[in-house]
Amino acid sequence: MNKPVLDYLFGLSGQVAIVTGSTKGIGLAAARALARAGARVVISSRSQADCDRVADELAADGFEAIGSECDVSDSDALAGLVARTEQQWGRIDILVCNAAVSLHRGPNLDIDDASFDATMTANVRSIMWLCKQAMPIMARQGGAVVLMSSIAGLRGNTMLGTYGVSKAAEMALARNLALEWGPSGIRVNAIAPGLIKTDFAKALWQDPENERAKAAVNPLRRLGRVEDVAGVVVMLASAAGAYINGQVIVVDGGTMIAGPH
Repeated sequence: MNKPVLDYLFGLSGQVAIVTGSTKGIGLAAARALARAGARVVISSRSQADCDRVADELAADGFEAIGSECDVSDSDALAGLVARTEQQWGRIDILVCNAAVSLHRGPNLDIDDASFDATMTANVRSIMWLCKQAMPIMARQGGAVVLMSSIAGLRGNTMLGTYGVSKAAEMALARNLALEWGPSGIRVNAIAPGLIKTDFAKALWQDPENERAKAAVNPLRRLGRVEDVAGVVVMLASAAGAYINGQVIVVDGGTMIAGPH
């Protein structure tokens, strides 16, 4: 019997997904969307209590989820996250590297060494550590890796320059990993969101006047919602994205193509 087209293209039944930074914001929306598509989801953040809360909420809605505390800046913690996932469900099909930090606002050359190193560790090196642990397991049956980048990695920014540098590195990493692991059946892509209404970006939109000004220069005349990004995560993780590999998909309502105002 043929499956309905949505199940065929976007269904993730039986698959296992790890989502870092998934107790709030884009990560939480991605985890919920993956669960609704049928995946068993590992919720991860620095707080076990928050992980358990989100996992319990998903379970109450009839989805399979577990919570696993993990600081992505700790390579041993990442190894433990992968080990727990494999122990629980015996496989990993989807890896969403969403956790990130932004520790400096201002010119690139004003950042201190410790903040620069911490930013690059959390936003770039952690992905390499996690992929090194998870991708050999994923290669048993193939899968999809989604790196959460940003349009800050595609253009200059006088306030978030170092964050942008780390996000540009993620894009390059997606391309390189896609080349290296494509023969093993693993696709690797990056998403570059624009301004999304999350706590992480609250300083950019919490003032109503500032929000109106930023929405006014967006072709859709609004800021992004977490669900706008979560849908692309599901697409890249599912059969709908089966021939998309090594790409950066911009999700910004058209900000990058809008002319000067």
